[in-house]
Amino acid sequence: MTPAGILLALLAVAGAMTLDHGHVVSLFKFSSLLLVVGGSLGASMAGFGWAQVRTVPRAVLIALRPRKRTSNRETIESLIGIAREARSNPLALEELETDDGFLKKGIQLIISTSDPVRVHELLTAEIDGLRSRHQTAVKFMSDMGGYSPTFGIIGTVVGLIGVLGQLSSPGKLGPDIASAFTATLWGVMLANAVWLPLSNKLRRLSEGEVTYREMVVVGLLAMQLNASTTELRDRLEAFLSPVERGDGDTSASKGTQEKAA
Repeated sequence: MTPAGILLALLAVAGAMTLDHGHVVSLFKFSSLLLVVGGSLGASMAGFGWAQVRTVPRAVLIALRPRKRTSNRETIESLIGIAREARSNPLALEELETDDGFLKKGIQLIISTSDPVRVHELLTAEIDGLRSRHQTAVKFMSDMGGYSPTFGIIGTVVGLIGVLGQLSSPGKLGPDIASAFTATLWGVMLANAVWLPLSNKLRRLSEGEVTYREMVVVGLLAMQLNASTTELRDRLEAFLSPVERGDGDTSASKGTQEKAA
């Protein structure tokens, strides 16, 4: 939904301008775009090292590219299925094939390490490292959203300086002033329609990945302690929201019945 949301926001601005009898083409002033995008990008890059900056484009592509994410409910059923196989066949964990590097590492740890505390510490350190890496792209796009309006104002000031130098030509003042303010428009619009939404999307993707890995840790530790399927399910369902558990629907239906009564 991210590309669609960004497009809808931009179209809303263009539509409002058209309804107010404006010309959308007049917004596309290259110098304004160059100053706002280039200035925001440069100022954001100044706060990071090259090793961090080069990870941002890939993160943005992931945020823009639609993909099917495994739901928390599917993760629970998958972990319970692995636990059942491991209980019926002790070698099932060693023979398990998965493309998930974190799950694979966790399985190797519970097979080779008998101390659950040690397993928990190692896997939690992996999660902390993931969260820290993801925070780079989130902060970078958030910084872009913070700098963009400021550079828009700078662009407008630069444009007005040029206008003040042409006071001898009153007929040009109106169009030149209008052109100068396009920089402010682009600065505010890109911040609120592009940079900040991307930052929020990256943050939500990171939170989803962290939640998934925390569920994997809980599931693997329960398997190592030979917990029952019921206990494992109870531990994992603690990650679900009331709606995912079905409690939200139940509460809503109860409320409806009480009102009807």
